[in-house]
Amino acid sequence: MTSVRTSVSTSLSPAGVMSVLTDFGPERIDRWANIDAEHFEIHDSGPGWTDVTEGNKLGWERTRYTWDADTGTVGVETLESNLWGPGSRWDYKITPAGGGSVGSTLDITLTRHGKGLKGKAIEFLLPIIGARMIKRQTAQVFERVSG
Repeated sequence: MTSVRTSVSTSLSPAGVMSVLTDFGPERIDRWANIDAEHFEIHDSGPGWTDVTEGNKLGWERTRYTWDADTGTVGVETLESNLWGPGSRWDYKITPAGGGSVGSTLDITLTRHGKGLKGKAIEFLLPIIGARMIKRQTAQVFERVSG
């Protein structure tokens, strides 16, 4: 199993970051470049959780998002995927920007257990390119939202 960690700073408030991570409306496809309409389906949801399939032609995963606005945490557990096996997940921790400035920092941990040849190859590359790629893609999402 491989884990990659990175962080992203944004001008969005912690509540704004939480909203971006947990908004499963139609704009999600436009915000997140790695999600396409063919691989986006909400299966069920309730207060503080959503069961959703997301992805694209390269890879998809059915996940259970759980979040707690009071602690600023979002967990995303992989339930089923064409690339990722049990134990695969995303974890997000949102904190207000330090020093009295406006904004937030989002700490991201991605844990992957590849399955199949493609999943194992991507897992192998994650320590090399994963943190940089995740940071860039997440920063682009926040730029699209803020403006």
